[in-house]
Amino acid sequence: LLLLLLPLAALAAAAVLLGLPGYDIPPGVNQPAKLRLVLTVLLGTAALGRILEKTGLCSQITFGRYVRQGRKLGLDPKLFIQDLQFKEVPVRVYQPKATSDGPRTGILFFHGGGWVFGSLDTYEKVCRYLSRESDSVVVSVQYRLAPEHKYPAAYEDCLSATQHFLQHLQLYGVDPARVTVCGDSAGGNLAAAVSQSLAGSSELPRLRAQILIYPGLQALDFNLPSYQQNRGVPLLFRERAAFFALLYLKGDALHIQEVLEGSHIPPDMRLKYRKWVSPDNIPEEFKVRGVNPLRPTDFIAEVYETVKRFCEPNLCPLLAEDSVVHQLPESFILTCEYDVLRDDGLLYKKRLEDNGVPVTWYHLEDGFHGIISLFDYCGLSFPSGKRGLDEVVNFLKSL
Repeated sequence: LLLLLLPLAALAAAAVLLGLPGYDIPPGVNQPAKLRLVLTVLLGTAALGRILEKTGLCSQITFGRYVRQGRKLGLDPKLFIQDLQFKEVPVRVYQPKATSDGPRTGILFFHGGGWVFGSLDTYEKVCRYLSRESDSVVVSVQYRLAPEHKYPAAYEDCLSATQHFLQHLQLYGVDPARVTVCGDSAGGNLAAAVSQSLAGSSELPRLRAQILIYPGLQALDFNLPSYQQNRGVPLLFRERAAFFALLYLKGDALHIQEVLEGSHIPPDMRLKYRKWVSPDNIPEEFKVRGVNPLRPTDFIAEVYETVKRFCEPNLCPLLAEDSVVHQLPESFILTCEYDVLRDDGLLYKKRLEDNGVPVTWYHLEDGFHGIISLFDYCGLSFPSGKRGLDEVVNFLKSL
């Protein structure tokens, strides 16, 4: 196997070196040299995965998941860590060992990865940090991944695990008045969807807050200002954002070009949602890097029929009705300047504030998509990532 992988790795390295100049790393990005190194690793993984898929050894996605797992961490002297199942959903529970004066804050954490990648191990460092620094009980949820498990599998797993936790808080020493859902990227999407689903429930303790870290919240418009400005900025490119959304929804990305061009949404529906999904709702200071107003291409009914569930709030929380949004708990939203999903967070911030929901917003002016999970990546430290994570901790401590 090693003799086979060495020449394949050489081919992958060549593909990466040839492709690197095509990616855009703006001068304002935090630690650009380190980011280019991370990008090289990810591009190499993707290139080698494509080669392995063509040889029939394994799929590109399987190989990508394997590489992203990272190494197993040893015991943490400050935390009890155990793997459990909540209603058949695998979870990992982190509990501080130190004694507490009373019940602790509880955090349901949903990892990122485009609903396709990510695992309990991938986000081990993040969850340990959150539990230690905020003195909270963290429950990391391993939801089912696409394309094997399409929407709404991930959402259902996260909702089910959250409901189970809310029903058994006393077992973990958690205060029923201080339970928070939290997630980054696709995990932020899931946290927002779960928060909306539980907003009107009287049978379970009410969520105290939701923490959304550069969340993806809509799939109607992939031409918002942030998508135009950051289309080629790592670690999430415009085309990949649409690709992941389609894999989650349908299990394939056959209509990615039509979705990118905006021909998948009927004109009347686009008009209906314009009050929530529109460049007009983005503050002017976020348009100074250049934005060209784009007119969607002609509507294609056949494509809409295959992707019409994009209009469901459980998949695209930005489209929830005001009657739901105004019931949502206090919120923390983190956005990054160099991120295609920046405007999703800004639009949701406006929606929440318009409905009287208290919002703490933190913007990383030198941040890029995925920087939180890279706060301590294989010995490389991204100061902005740790700064953002510390803002999350500070918010948790304030609850």
